[in-house]
Amino acid sequence: MPDTMGANDIAFPHLGIYLENLPKSFSVFGFEIAFYGMIIGIGVILGVLMAERMAKAEGMDTDIIWDFGIYAVIFSVIGARIYYVVFSWDQYKNDLMSIFNLRRGGLAIYGAVIAAFTTLFVYSRIKRLSPYQIGDCGVYGLILGQILGRWGNFFNREVFGGYTDSLFAMRLPVDAVRPWDITQSQLDGMVLMGDVNFIQVHPTFLYESVWNLGILTIMLLYHKRKKYHGQMCLFYLGGYGIGRFVIEGIRTDRLLIPGTQIAVSQLLGLILFIFSIVLNTIVRIRLSKTSVHTGKGDKTQ
Repeated sequence: MPDTMGANDIAFPHLGIYLENLPKSFSVFGFEIAFYGMIIGIGVILGVLMAERMAKAEGMDTDIIWDFGIYAVIFSVIGARIYYVVFSWDQYKNDLMSIFNLRRGGLAIYGAVIAAFTTLFVYSRIKRLSPYQIGDCGVYGLILGQILGRWGNFFNREVFGGYTDSLFAMRLPVDAVRPWDITQSQLDGMVLMGDVNFIQVHPTFLYESVWNLGILTIMLLYHKRKKYHGQMCLFYLGGYGIGRFVIEGIRTDRLLIPGTQIAVSQLLGLILFIFSIVLNTIVRIRLSKTSVHTGKGDKTQ
C-alpha cells in the first residue's frame, strides 16, 4: 500500500483492497449527482418494496404501504435532518442556508426513526388502521434502507471511528474528510504510521450495515412465528438499539447532548433496547394469561 494516497482513493490495507479515484459524485448532462443521495434514494425505493412484500405475507392491502410510505419518507428525511442539525448546531449557526444542503450528508437515522413512527401513529389514527400491523411490515423496509444507506456514508467518507490497525482498518485521505470529523485519535494514528496523508480508522458504517443485515435476516426467519402485531417493531428497536449503542461508542463523529459528553444516539439506543425487552415481556405475559383463559393467542395488539 502506498504512503501517499490520491484525493479520491479509499483503502482497506489488511484486506488488500485499494480503490483508486472513487469520487463522491458523477456528472450526467452537466448535472452533478452525489452517490450519497443516489444510494439513499435506492434504499428508500427498495425499502418500500420490501415493506410491500411483507404486507402481502400479512394479508394486508399493499396500497396502504404505498400510501403510508409517501408520508413516512417525506417526514423521515425532514426528521433525520432536524435531528442532525439540532445536535450539530455549531456547524450551521453561522450559515443557516447550509442546513438545506444535504449533498455532504448530515442525516441522522434516529431522527428518521422518530419521525417515521410518529407518522405511523398519526396516519393509522386518521385511517383507523392498526399501527402495529403496518409497523411490523414497515420496519423491514426501514432496516433494509439503513443497510444500503450506510454505503452512502462510505462514498461521503463519513461515519467512521478512531485509529485502528485491525483487520477491517480503512484509510481515507485527510483532504477527502470533513475537517471537523478528524480527531486527535486519528492524528495520533498518522504519527504512528509516519509521513502519510491519510487517516486509518474503524469503518463503523460497515459495522452497522453488517449488523443491520443480521437483524433483517433474523426478522425474516422469525416473521411467521411472531406472537402479536408490533413484535417485529420491538425486535427492530431493540436489535438496532443495542447494536447502535456499541458501534456509537467507536465512532468519533458522535452527536452529543449539549453541555455533556454523552452521545445522544448511544443513549437513545440503550433506552430503546431496554424498552423493547420490557414491553415485549409484558405483552408476552398478557398473551400467556389470555391463552390460558381462551385456549388461543392474540394477534390484535
